[in-house]
Amino acid sequence: MLILLAVLLLPYLLAPFYRSGHPVSTLMAWRWLKGAPVSRQWIDFSAISPALPRSVVASEDAKFCSHRGIDWDALRDVIDDAEDGEVTRGGSTITQQVAKNLFLWPGRSVVRKGLEIPLAMWIDLVLGKQRILEIYLNIAELGPSGQFGAEAGATYAFGRSASTLAPREAALLAAILPNPARRSARNPGPGVRRLAGTYMARAQASALKRCWSENRGF
Repeated sequence: MLILLAVLLLPYLLAPFYRSGHPVSTLMAWRWLKGAPVSRQWIDFSAISPALPRSVVASEDAKFCSHRGIDWDALRDVIDDAEDGEVTRGGSTITQQVAKNLFLWPGRSVVRKGLEIPLAMWIDLVLGKQRILEIYLNIAELGPSGQFGAEAGATYAFGRSASTLAPREAALLAAILPNPARRSARNPGPGVRRLAGTYMARAQASALKRCWSENRGF
């Protein structure tokens, strides 16, 4: 019992230490253990083209600036869909994805979701929005063969740094989330191009611009 309690509490003890440093995801660590390729070059938030975090928020978590780790409206929609037998969306915020990627495991599971929700709220409290977004942009899988993070993803897709991405390129990277093995920013199909156009428009919407301004440009 004490061992189980220690395992459950460990992420809460570790999370404040992630205010600095270059953390890796559990998926990255698992690939290393298996001998699979992993490419990740950390890039500080201030160096990333502003178009990329805006596009990612527009695609993954439109209420990122206002919620406290959990988008309860989106979560209720997921529960309603599940009760109807039609789970059509993930409902996870960027903060939840950071919690999962740093401390938990992939796949859909009621147990994992139950662990993820309070942990995401704790991470939002102790790390803050900009740091959460910086970590996410450096651990998200953004390529088909072990490319993790914005820098590796941009280099693979466009042959350039994430610091120099144009809005269209940033939107294409956002459009391949969460499945870069099946979607390509390097050779985008019609569906990816259509999503990229949608995310570009959302990134320029007044609500997201206000979010950026209120949070000092992140």
